[in-house]
Amino acid sequence: MKTKLGLLYGGKSAEHNVSLQTAKAVTAAINLNTFDVYPIYISIDGTWTEGAKLEAPAASVEALQLSGNGGTEHVLSMLAQNKYDVVFPLLHGPNGEDGTVQGLLEVLNVPYVGNGVLASSAGMDKIMMKNVFAQAGLEQVGYTHLIRPRWEQDKERACSRIEEEIGWPCFVKPANLGSSVGISKCQNREELAAAMDEAFQFDRKVIIEEGVTAREIEVGILGNDLPECSVIGEIVPKKDFYDYKAKYEDGDTALIIPADLTEEQKVNMKELAIRAYQSLDCSGLVRADFFLTEDGRFLINEVNTMPGFTPFSMFPLLWKEAGVDYPQLIEKMIELGIERHQEKQSIKYTV
Repeated sequence: MKTKLGLLYGGKSAEHNVSLQTAKAVTAAINLNTFDVYPIYISIDGTWTEGAKLEAPAASVEALQLSGNGGTEHVLSMLAQNKYDVVFPLLHGPNGEDGTVQGLLEVLNVPYVGNGVLASSAGMDKIMMKNVFAQAGLEQVGYTHLIRPRWEQDKERACSRIEEEIGWPCFVKPANLGSSVGISKCQNREELAAAMDEAFQFDRKVIIEEGVTAREIEVGILGNDLPECSVIGEIVPKKDFYDYKAKYEDGDTALIIPADLTEEQKVNMKELAIRAYQSLDCSGLVRADFFLTEDGRFLINEVNTMPGFTPFSMFPLLWKEAGVDYPQLIEKMIELGIERHQEKQSIKYTV
């Protein structure tokens, strides 16, 4: 029998359009001889709609969205009635990648692909993630953070503290977004003030990180309790840094796979990546991003619990170089989701 797969995409997030790209790529590549695929679109205002079962690879994301029937209550009813054998959340950013959808699926006891509630939540919040990494003894750049009321209360004082603690250059980021949305590089107070105002449009918390001269090195990780690493790659932005436009619009960056590293460096980085993965209790997949400094130190930057996932994104490309092509990668991730769910069924909930 085919596996009934609910494919969640869209979402109430500034990364909504990134998710649409991901859904289009997955529905074009997934093996419909193995899976009955039911697209579930979440609009930008948070309404859920179930699409008709895919009979052929989707020609466009728009076709998926327009084929829907029923609203949020209908979809939740289908989930509660176990219509789907497994759900694949192709969601990026808040309200999807941050543990909220994962929590809903946990309560309904529905198997799903990817990281659980804790890893998704901590991995989404860059401040919490960095605090966990610090506890795990992973070396990082200097960082601090602010919440919106503190910023609005006294901007001059906040800028002085950031200048003293972090210095120039620094990077300002919304704490709970990915895909380089709302990120700015700052060289002085004027740029910092503008960057903070920009970042606070996307989140109530903002993280400020020390700028370093370093190579940007990334690795994919797959697995549950025994994770494995892909080939290692490097990002070489042609701009000051790897921003949203460079990732998704103008392609103004180079992805080097495999990265030019010594064998010792590869072993070291993979060990650090696995430690980061396990410190957050990740499952399924992540992409782990590091800085490699001029003096040879690997600094963990972040892990992305639902990385860019088109065939041309770094995570699938790293695994393709490791011998796992895009359709195989999709199936492997689904298998890992089902495996993790089955393991949880052995947990006792009574004394």
